[in-house]
Amino acid sequence: MEWSITLNNDNGYAYIVTNGIADKDGSLTMANEIFSTLANTTIMRILVDHRNITKVTGEIIDVYNRPKELEAIGVPKSVKIAEVIKPEHREFFYFLETVCINRGFSFSIFEDEKSALEWLLK
Repeated sequence: MEWSITLNNDNGYAYIVTNGIADKDGSLTMANEIFSTLANTTIMRILVDHRNITKVTGEIIDVYNRPKELEAIGVPKSVKIAEVIKPEHREFFYFLETVCINRGFSFSIFEDEKSALEWLLK
């Protein structure tokens, strides 16, 4: 999976655009890079646009363990994360949303960017 990170300092959020195949290792590497990039900022809101992802791979257990892995790399629970997805990836990402919320993260999935930004910036 590939990604780009843009900091929107005016509105106080990071905007990440992904493409390719989403898998466990790529997702964790991306999370590490995002939080390394944000470490020297005050930004605590993240918008991830996954609409260019062509395929999502991984086991249910990988998704279930993702919040623990985010904690292990130092992702603070005070961060707010909105992810925009394609409808065909709904089942995977809604499960991720559920396990992240259950572990105390402010995390929400959307199918359009406008709704994601409204939730993220309120």
